[in-house]
This record gives sequence, structure tokens and C-alpha cells, in this order.
Amino acid sequence: MQTSRLELLMCMPCGKMRRSLLRRFKSYQSMLCALSKRAYCGTASMKCVNMSKRRIFSAIQPTGIPHLGNYFGALQNWVQLQNDPDNKLIFSIVDLHSITLPQEPDVLRQSIRDCVAVLLACGIDPERSILFQQSSVHQHAELAWVLGCKTTLARLGQFPQWKSKSGGDKKKECVGLYTYPVLQSADILLYKTTHVPVGEDQYPHLELAQDLARIFNNNFGSFFSIPEAIAGEISKVKSLRNPSVKMSKSEPDRRGRIELTDSYEEIQEKFRKAVTDFTGAVTFDPDNRPGVSNLVAIHAAVQESSLEEICEQNMGVETGEYKLILAEAVNAKLAPIREKIFELRRNPEYIDSILRKGAERASEVADKTFSEVKKRVGFV
Repeated sequence: MQTSRLELLMCMPCGKMRRSLLRRFKSYQSMLCALSKRAYCGTASMKCVNMSKRRIFSAIQPTGIPHLGNYFGALQNWVQLQNDPDNKLIFSIVDLHSITLPQEPDVLRQSIRDCVAVLLACGIDPERSILFQQSSVHQHAELAWVLGCKTTLARLGQFPQWKSKSGGDKKKECVGLYTYPVLQSADILLYKTTHVPVGEDQYPHLELAQDLARIFNNNFGSFFSIPEAIAGEISKVKSLRNPSVKMSKSEPDRRGRIELTDSYEEIQEKFRKAVTDFTGAVTFDPDNRPGVSNLVAIHAAVQESSLEEICEQNMGVETGEYKLILAEAVNAKLAPIREKIFELRRNPEYIDSILRKGAERASEVADKTFSEVKKRVGFV
């Protein structure tokens, strides 16, 4: 019996409900009933992926030194994924994305090298993974144009980031900010990616990549894999100055974030100034004590302990003293990474060679993919 489009749509909630369900399910398909799943996987828009071999793509913007939130939210997970022999990983320094906001050329050049140094210091192995600079592989922009021609303005208007990043100033609402989700989709699909590590706020972007892959497959024949989310437990590190928001590289107050290159003295000072409350005990209560709870969550991530264990270990400790205990633990975690970053910074030629070799490897894959895209679209 053939499944109607209406039946399929009934099994796939839309909007916010769809995204909330994606947080609970490991893949888009897992939201479907058995009947719809068979019909969905049987269409030209979907190639069922061999789960034994995963091609994983992820990226980082070169807009300043990565911080503790970046480390526990992404970088640490990347290294763990790299250690699985069944994974083929591709990591990109997405400099094209970074210029959607103003960048000083000299600062951007240094930030690109710093990003590479951080990834290497955290454990990314350029022999086991492909590590490259996005702008060095021209097919990213070319595929973005093809996909952009299959994207509607209404769909891009659903993404709020372009307004938040421009501050609502019409003069700052550049086309790049509006269309960068399409470039993100191109980044993913160019490497026939099967899986993407995502945070909670990134699901809409992955959904766009999935939808554009289906649209292309329906129009030009089955070609792109439909990338699935790797939705593991992601540590959410909050700002030390405003624990209601995530720790961010773009936060104006540098005291709100622990950068991976911060000295022990800087780490101590930032934790001393961290927003807490007037209750002295160390407890985990995010609703009523967000500041202290953020510190406990950071401590648990650093020590790879449970929240309960951290609270028990620090029972009877005043908040002021606890901040110094936490600073020491964070410094112990970051010290070897920090030293490696500084060592790599002193050897820019080595970093440039890593990027050059990575671009060559990435270009081999990208050229093969986009050559086929050009044939299917009718360019050649």
C-alpha cells in the first residue's frame, strides 16, 4: 500500500514541536511511524546510511580564542569521535562565515592560526582527521550558490541569528548574515556527510541541510546522503557574568568567559568576579541559584564527576573559597592545552603546512562531489 504525502506529514511535526522532538530522538527518521519510515526511506530523497562508517563534519569560526564552553561543548567531543576508527572526520576553520561580521584582516589571519593551534592542542590529529581552512576550498561557495537557488527567502527568514547579530540595525543586516545557513548546508553536503555533532540551538541549521539534500535528490536524482545529528550529552557552560546565557566569544565582557589561553592568574580573577548570590553553600539549583549552579556544572565537567559528587565534595565550603578551588581545578585541566597552544603559536610555518595539506585532502573530496553536482544540474 502506498503511503500518501499527508500521512507522512502527519508523522513529522513541524516548527518548534519538530525541533523539540529532534532533541529526544537520535535521527529525523526515528520520529516516523513504521509505515511512514518505509515510505520515507524508499523515496529518491533519502539514501539510508551505512551506520558502520560515518563521515562526520564539524566547524569552528575563527573569531577569537575558543573558551571553556567551546571545549566542553564541542572540542572534547570531537576528539572522542576521532578516536573511533569507524569515523572519518572533517573539521573546517570557517573563515567565510566569520566575515559576516566586520573583521580586521591581520586579526583574522592570526585567529585562523590560533584556531588551528587550539584544535591541535586539544587532541585533533591532522593525520587521522582532515583539518582545513574553508576559503581554501572554492567548492564551498559554489555549492552554496546552487543550494541557494533551491532555498526560499521565507525559509531563511525563520532563522533569528541574522537579526540578533546585526542588533536589529538595518544598515548592518548584510546579505551574508541572511544567507549563511545555506553556506552551512553546503559545508556539510559537500563532503557527503552522514553525521553532524549539533548543539540544541543548531538543529534548525541541520534541518535546512537535510531538506536541501532531499530537494536536490528529488530534482536531480539520489546523490546526497541525508546528514543525521549526533546528539550526545553536551555540556552547557554559562557566562560567568550572566549565567542566564551561554559562555560566548562575542560577549563584550571578557570576564564572562575562560579562554583556553588564560593564565592561572586570569582564571582565578575571572572566577572571583563570577556572579553568584548571597548564600554561602555550594549547591546545584539552576532555577534559584544559576550562578553557583554554573560553577558546579563547570567543576563536574572538568573533573568528569556528577553534580552530586561535586556538591558532596564541597559541603561546608563557602562560595568564595569554592571559586578558588574551582579555579585550581580548571587551571589543572587547561595548563597542558595552554602550553601546547603557545608552543604551536611559535611555529606558524607548521600551522600553515597543516592547513595546506588539509586543504589538499578536502579539495579531493570536494572536487569529486561538485563535479557530479555540475553534471546533474547541467553545467557540463
